[in-house]
Amino acid sequence: MKKFLNRFYTFSNSWTGTIVIVLFVIFFVAQAFVIPSGSMIKTLLIGDHLFVKKFSYGVATPHLPWLEIPVFPDLKGNGHIIEGDRPQRGDIVVFRYPKDEKVHYVKRCVATENDEILFQEKNLYIHFSEGDAYIKENFPPEKIKTIAGKLWVNNPYIEKFHGIHYDDAINLFQQMTLHLSANQLAMKPAQVQELPSISGYGFNAFYTKVEKDSYFMMGDNRDHSNDSRFWGSVPYKLIVGKPWFIYFSWDDEYKIRWNRIGRFIETMQYDESFF
Repeated sequence: MKKFLNRFYTFSNSWTGTIVIVLFVIFFVAQAFVIPSGSMIKTLLIGDHLFVKKFSYGVATPHLPWLEIPVFPDLKGNGHIIEGDRPQRGDIVVFRYPKDEKVHYVKRCVATENDEILFQEKNLYIHFSEGDAYIKENFPPEKIKTIAGKLWVNNPYIEKFHGIHYDDAINLFQQMTLHLSANQLAMKPAQVQELPSISGYGFNAFYTKVEKDSYFMMGDNRDHSNDSRFWGSVPYKLIVGKPWFIYFSWDDEYKIRWNRIGRFIETMQYDESFF
């Protein structure tokens, strides 16, 4: 054992050993990620530098850093050399952007396979695939609404994750309508009798159903997020991992946010003092 440790120490101090160890960590353990936009404010801030836990949902096919070239062929066709747990509702997830797989996004998973979604201004209704009994058991009556003979939960995550919020100054429904006319919207327009009508429109909501082994991602900064509402659900093959902890953070004036450094995302998102 001592001889092995000595050999490993010697190997790790060589240039080859250093490169191999660094690549192993990046490929299979953790990778640095910087929050570039405000789509996850208030949970994650622009300038947060964090590590992504790459083994949270199995082991994704490794890519060379910066070049984003796959190291191994995707033999299983699901983007992973080892399959693992799938993202759960409420998880913050790092994934490859479906329209450009070299780009990484971070959003919150709000719905999973076969969940149905209705979006109306400032209201996100979800009919969970487990059905009405599951909804009655897990959500308070004041958040449940009957639509088209099924139970739907309105904004199911706001009370649990305090960073989720809307911007009263933004009319996202109007913006989504413009994207719809330009064929840049993943959701379909729908006229829902149980929801308030919207003057000037022939529909009052947007609808979609999450595809098999896919995940509907939304930013916590709901009215300032380019997410699954616009480009669709994220398939498992594009899932990379879960944000782990913040190792550095500074604001747009390069002032260090000392209170965020060393914080685990999993626990910080429940702490109201950060919001």
